[in-house]
Amino acid sequence: MPPPEEALKESKRAVNSLRDIVDDDDDDLERVSWSGEPVGSISWSIKETSSSSTSSLEGRDSSLQKGSSSYAAFPKQVSSYSLSSLFKGRNKLPSFQSLSDALSDTGVKNYAPELRRPKAEYKDYNSDWSPKDTVRRMQRGKICSLERFRSLQDKLVLLDEAVAGHDGNVITAVLIFLKRTLRREILFRELELRQVALCHLIHFLKETGEQKLLLDLLRFLDRTEEVALSQYREHLNIQDVEKRKEFLKGCIGLPFSAEDTSHIQDHYTLLERQIIIEANDRHLESAGQSEIFRKYPRKASILNMPLVTTLFYSCFYHYTEAEGTFSSPTNLKKTFKIPDKQYVLTALAARAKLRAWDDVDALFTTKNWLGYTKKKAPIGFHRVVEILQRNNAPVQVLQEYVRLVEDVETRLNLATKYKCHDVVIETYRDLKDRIQLTAYKCKVERGSAEEEKINSILNNMQIRWKN
Repeated sequence: MPPPEEALKESKRAVNSLRDIVDDDDDDLERVSWSGEPVGSISWSIKETSSSSTSSLEGRDSSLQKGSSSYAAFPKQVSSYSLSSLFKGRNKLPSFQSLSDALSDTGVKNYAPELRRPKAEYKDYNSDWSPKDTVRRMQRGKICSLERFRSLQDKLVLLDEAVAGHDGNVITAVLIFLKRTLRREILFRELELRQVALCHLIHFLKETGEQKLLLDLLRFLDRTEEVALSQYREHLNIQDVEKRKEFLKGCIGLPFSAEDTSHIQDHYTLLERQIIIEANDRHLESAGQSEIFRKYPRKASILNMPLVTTLFYSCFYHYTEAEGTFSSPTNLKKTFKIPDKQYVLTALAARAKLRAWDDVDALFTTKNWLGYTKKKAPIGFHRVVEILQRNNAPVQVLQEYVRLVEDVETRLNLATKYKCHDVVIETYRDLKDRIQLTAYKCKVERGSAEEEKINSILNNMQIRWKN
C-alpha cells in the first residue's frame, strides 16, 4: 500500500486530468471542491483555513515525534485572518502574511483536489430555458436537452422558434425530437400548417431512406404523384432483373400523370426486351456462332442500360436484322418512338465505329417518287462530317459529305481543317475567287495532283474571275 503522501499525489493527478474534457471557458465555469462547494465561497474559505491549520499542526507534532525536520508547520497566525483577506488575497495589516504567502513560505502543500463544473450545466438541468433561448443555444453549438418540452404547445413553440431562426440544422434537430415524441397523425397535422418545417422533414426522410414514414406523410398530404414516384424509385434497390421487371410492372398502375405513366410503361418494356436480347447474345457469344461477336467481344451487359445505349448496341451488333425481331434497331425505333435525329446520330456513330461506310451512305440516301436518289441528313451534314472524322474516316469519305454542307463558309472551314483539298479548290472555283485560289496553291504539295488542278483552273480562259 503506497504512503499517504503518494496517495494524495495520485488523487491530484487523476482529478486534474478531468480538466481536459471540460470546456475552458472561465466565464461559464466555477471550481468546486470534493464536498461540492464552490471554491472561493465563504464556507469553503473557512473550512480550508481550518483544515490547513489542523493538518499542519498534526504534521509538526508527528515530525517532532520522529525527530525529522523534513516538514515545517504553519505559523500560528491563522485566527488573525479576516474574511475580506480570504477573498482579496492579503491582510490589510502589514505584520501578517496572507494565506497564499503562508503556503508558499512553507514546505507544506495543499493536495485538496478541485473539480471544475460548467455553470450552464446547472441551469440546463435545474432551470428551464425558454424555447427561444434553447434555439439560440443550439445555434451556438451548445448541447441542450429538449426533453423538458413535454406539452404539445411547448413543442410547437420550439418548432416555430427554430423556423424563425432560419437555421436548417436546428430545424432538423427539433423535427427529429418531434418525430420521436409525437404521434404521426399529430405531427403530420401540425406540419401541414408549417410548410418550411414540412419541406425539411421530407428532405430529411429522403436522405435517411425512411421510406415508410415518407410514404405515410405524402399520403396524408394527398400528394399521390409524389407517393407513386417514391415507390417507383424503389426499383433502384432491386438487383435481380426479373424481380425488378415485375416491380416495374406493378408500378404501371400507380397514380402517375399520363405522361409519366407512359414513361413507366416504356421502362418496363425496355427491360423486358433487354432480358431477351441479353440471353440470346450471351448464347451466341459463348457458342462462337456470330462473326461480329468474335471480332468485337461485348464489354458489358445490356441489362438496365438506357434506351440510347440499347439502340447503339442494337445498331452495332444487330443492324441488319429484320424489323420483326426484338433486337432490330428499326423495331426499337418504332416501339419507343425514337425521333429521326436521335436514331440517325446513334446509328451513324455505331456504323462509323465499325467503319461500315456503305451503311453510312445508305443511312443518308433517299429516293423520291420518280426514283431519283438524294442525300439528306436530319442532323446536318456538318455534324456528319465531325462524327466521321472522330471515327478516322478516310479523306475520300469525308470529302463526299463536306461537299454536301450547304453553307459556303462552313464548308470551306471544314474542308481546310480536314485537308479536303478538292473541296476547297472547287469551292473557290465556283466563287470565281482567283486571289483565294492562288493563295491556296501555296498550301498544297508542290507537284501534286491538287497543284495541277489549281493551275488548270487558273489557266481556264472561260472562267470570268471576280478579282
